[in-house]
Amino acid sequence: MPRSGSQAQARAQAKARNRGILRLPLFLLILLVAALAMWVPAIHALILDDHQTSRSFFYSGVVGLIVVVLVGLSMGNRVPRYSMPGQLTSLLASFAVLPAFLAVPVQDALGNTSYLNAYFDMVSAITTTGADVFADPNRLPPSVHLWRAMVGWLGGLLMWVAASAILAPLSLGGFEVTARGEPGRGTETPLHMQRADPRRKLVVVTKTLAPLYAGLTLVLWILLIITGETALVALGHSMSVLATSGISAVGGVENGASGIAGEMVMFLFMFFALSRLTFSTDTVTSGHSRLDRDPEFRIGLLIVFGVPLLLFLRHWIASFDVATTSDLMQGLRSLWGATFTVLSFLSTTGFESGNWETARQWSGLDTPGMILLGLAVIGGGVATTAGGVKLLRVYALYLNGLREMERLVHPSSVSNEGKGNRRLQRNGAFVAWVFFMLFALSLAVISISLAAVGSDFEQALILTIATLSTTGPLTEIAGSEPIALIHLTAPAKLILCFAMVLGRLETLAIIALLTPNLWRS
Repeated sequence: MPRSGSQAQARAQAKARNRGILRLPLFLLILLVAALAMWVPAIHALILDDHQTSRSFFYSGVVGLIVVVLVGLSMGNRVPRYSMPGQLTSLLASFAVLPAFLAVPVQDALGNTSYLNAYFDMVSAITTTGADVFADPNRLPPSVHLWRAMVGWLGGLLMWVAASAILAPLSLGGFEVTARGEPGRGTETPLHMQRADPRRKLVVVTKTLAPLYAGLTLVLWILLIITGETALVALGHSMSVLATSGISAVGGVENGASGIAGEMVMFLFMFFALSRLTFSTDTVTSGHSRLDRDPEFRIGLLIVFGVPLLLFLRHWIASFDVATTSDLMQGLRSLWGATFTVLSFLSTTGFESGNWETARQWSGLDTPGMILLGLAVIGGGVATTAGGVKLLRVYALYLNGLREMERLVHPSSVSNEGKGNRRLQRNGAFVAWVFFMLFALSLAVISISLAAVGSDFEQALILTIATLSTTGPLTEIAGSEPIALIHLTAPAKLILCFAMVLGRLETLAIIALLTPNLWRS
C-alpha cells in the first residue's frame, strides 16, 4: 500500500509539472522546443570535435531556456487564455520572430556571414521554403546542415499540428473551401469540438501526429541509408521530404550517393504532401474520408503522371529532329527524371532528379522552368506541409468552370451536386477565387517591390513565386541562370522574408488577424 501510494503521488506530481509547463503561452512553448533542439547539433558538433560550433548551439540553447524560465516565473500562477486569435498570433510569431533566435547560433558558428543572412536562412527553413542563401554547401559545418534540416522539419510538424488545432477551427488555410463557416469566424463543428479547450486540443493533436511524423521520417532515413546514402545526408533528405523544405547538405538529391533507388524511396513519401488523408482524417467534417475518392489526391495523381508524359512525348518527338541517337534507356531515365521532379515541385519540396537534365540531352531541347513555376503555384494538399494555392482550391475553381460552361449551353439548368462534391461548401468556388486573387495581388506587389530595389523582371518573378509558394529551389532551376540570394540587397532579403511568412501562413490568415470581429469573439 505505501508503495502504491507513493507511485500515485509521483504521478500526481508529474501531472502537476506538465500542467505547469502547458500553462505557458503557445509561442513560449515553441521557443522552449527550439532551445532544447539546439542541443542536438551541439552534441553532434562535439562528437565531430567542432567545439566552436558546439559552443554556439549549446550556449544559445541555454539562453533560450533562461528566457523561458524567467518569463514563466514572472507569470506566477496566472494562466493565459488560449484563444484562437492568440494561437494564430503565436503561429505568425513563430515564422517571423522566432527565426531571430534561431539565427543566433548559425551566425556565431559561421562567423563570416551577416546576421541578416542567418535570419533569412532560418525564415526560409522554418517556413519550409528551403531558399538556400549559402550556395556552397561546403561552406557550412555538418552540424549547421543538421540544424537547418531540423528547423525545416520542426516547421513542417508545426504546420501539421496547426492545421488541425488552429486553422481548421477558424476556417483558414484551405478549410474555408470546405467549412460551413466564414473564413476567420470559425466553422460549424460538432458540439464536443466546440466545447473543447484549445490548449487541450493542441496537446491531443501533437501527441497524435508527432509520433507519426517522426516515425515516417525514421523509416525514410533508414531506407535512404540502405540505398547507399551517408547518415547525415540521408537524415537531412528524409526531414526535407516530410517537411517539403528541400534542404540538402550536398546541394540537392542529384549530388547524393543514393541514385535512382533513393529517388524512388523519396518519391513514395512525397505523396504525403498531396492530401492530408494520406496520414490523418482528423480534419474531415463532410464528404468521403477514403483516399481513392479524395479530389486532391486524384488531381495530384493526374498532374504527377500526366505532365511527365506530355514532356516525354515532347522530347521524344523533338529527338527525331536533332542529330541524336534514340536510346530507350535514356528515354526511360528522362521519363523518370520528369516524374520525380514534377511531384517534387508540386509538393513544393523542390528536389531535382539526377535525370532531369537527361531529358534536355536526349532531345536537344531546354526544359522550360515555367512548368516548374506553375507546379509550385498549384501546390499540394490542404493541411499538409506543402505551400502554393493548394489542390482543393484548384478543384473548386475547376468545378465552377464546368458549371459556368453548362450554364452557357443550358441557362435555366439546375445544378445537381454529385457525391464527389460534398466536401465543398456552396460558396467554396467563390472563396477559392477570392484567395486566388489575393495570391495574384500579393505576387504583383512583391514583384514590384523587388523590382524597385534592383531586381529585373525575370528574377523578381521567380523570387516571388519561390517564396509565396514556399519552393525555394526554384531560384536555382527555374531561370536561365541560378539566382545568388546572398548577393541580393538587404531590402530585397527583408521583402523575401515577408513573402515567405505570407506564403506559409497565407493572406487570408493575415487578414483575419487584422479583423476586429475575430478578437471580439
